Amino acid sequence: MKKNIILLIMLLVSVFVISQNKNQVSTLLEEVVAKKTVVGVAAGYSINGKTIQQSAAGYANKKAGVKFTLDTPVRMGSIAKPMTAIAVMQLVELDLINLDVPIQTYIPDYPKTQITTRHLLSHTSGIPGYKDGNESNTTISYPSLYDALDLFKNRNLLFEPGTQYSYTTYGYTVLGVIIEKVSGITFEEYMQKNIWDKAKMTKTGVDKFGVKVNNKSELYNRNNGKGKAKIAKENNLSNRIPAGGFYTTIEDMIKFGNSILNNTFIKESTLELMRQHHSLEKENNAYGFGWFLYGKKPKEGTIIGHPGAQIGSTSFLFIVPSKKAVSVVLANTSRAQSDVDPIANKLLNMSLMN
Repeated sequence: MKKNIILLIMLLVSVFVISQNKNQVSTLLEEVVAKKTVVGVAAGYSINGKTIQQSAAGYANKKAGVKFTLDTPVRMGSIAKPMTAIAVMQLVELDLINLDVPIQTYIPDYPKTQITTRHLLSHTSGIPGYKDGNESNTTISYPSLYDALDLFKNRNLLFEPGTQYSYTTYGYTVLGVIIEKVSGITFEEYMQKNIWDKAKMTKTGVDKFGVKVNNKSELYNRNNGKGKAKIAKENNLSNRIPAGGFYTTIEDMIKFGNSILNNTFIKESTLELMRQHHSLEKENNAYGFGWFLYGKKPKEGTIIGHPGAQIGSTSFLFIVPSKKAVSVVLANTSRAQSDVDPIANKLLNMSLMN
C-alpha cells in the first residue's frame, strides 16, 4: 500500500511538472506575439521520442485572422543544412561520395579544383556567401540547382580551401548538385524519398516561388530587426534550396530530430563523424558537418543544432543525443532572433531538466 502511494505521488509530481512546462511554453509564445515582433510561432520538445509539449501562438495570416497552429507550414531557413548534410552522408555510407576527392569527380566542369565535399560540409571551402542584400532577396528563378551554380562558381574564393572557416549558403547549393549527380534523381526527389518519407514528415517540402502550399504561413519581417513585424515580399529560394529552401511544421521537425536520434537516416558512427569539430579555428560554437556544435572543449558536440534566418522565418533546432532530446522553434517572422533565441534556449533547458 505504501509503495503504491509513493508511486502515485511520483506520478502526480511528474504530471504537474509536465503541466507547468506546457503552461510555461505557451506563455513564452503568447508573450512574444503580444510584443508584435513575431506574428506567428510554434515551439516544442521531445524526450525519448515522446513529445512532452508543443504549442503555437499568433497568426499565419494576421490580416485574414488565420491562426498559426501546430500544422501551419512555415519556412525553416538554414536548419535545412543538417538535412542536406545527412543526405550527403547517406551517400558516403554507400561509397558513392568520397569526402576528400575534388568535387570535379562529381561536377566535372566546376572551375575551382581544390574544393572537396568535406570542405563544403564544414564551410571551409572558401566559396563566398551572398554578394549583397539584393542577391539574398532575389526574385530570379533558376530552373535547376546546376543552373544556380552560374551565380557564384566563377567568383574568387575567399581563401585556399581547407585553411579557414567562412559560413556560406552557396556551398550547400553545390552539395545539392553533387547529390543529384551521384543519385541520378533531382535533389527534391532524393530528399522526399530518403529524408522526409523515412521520417514520416508529411508536411515538409521545397518552397517554390509563387507556388501556394495549403495553409502555409504568410511571410513577415522586422525592418533591420527593429519595430513591429510587417508583411514581407516573397523572395526566390531556387539559388539555395539545399541550404534554406524548405518549408515544414513543428511536428515534422520534431520527427526529423527523433529520426536522427533513432539512426533512421544514417549510422550512429556517421552521426559521430558529423559531430566532430571540422571548422578549424572557429572556437565558439564550432561547426561539424551541417551542425553547429554547442558545448565547451573537450565536450563540443554534446549538443548539436542549427539556427535559421530567412525572409519570413526565424528558427532553431537543438538535439541532445545523450538525453534523446529534441527542441524546435519555428517563427514566420524574419529578423526576430532577439525573441526566438531565448525561447530556443529555454526549451533546451527544459528538455535537459526532464
